[in-house]
Amino acid sequence: MKSHTKKLIAPIIITFIMVLLFISSAFEFIFTRGLPIWATIIGCLIQLFLAIISIYTLIERMKEIRSGEEDDLSKY
Repeated sequence: MKSHTKKLIAPIIITFIMVLLFISSAFEFIFTRGLPIWATIIGCLIQLFLAIISIYTLIERMKEIRSGEEDDLSKY
């Protein structure tokens, strides 16, 4: 395995778990009885937005690792 590939494993696994949690939370809003429709829609949209942000952050992290900018803190 290349060095870059090893460094990508943890962010991919963590993002996968987070996206699963966000999507399951969205389904929880859908199947919870007694919530007004507006609360269900807002709850689902927030969870889906968080899942999209997590995937976007993963893509940015993968670009950083591939370009060699693995430690952003060393710049400061």
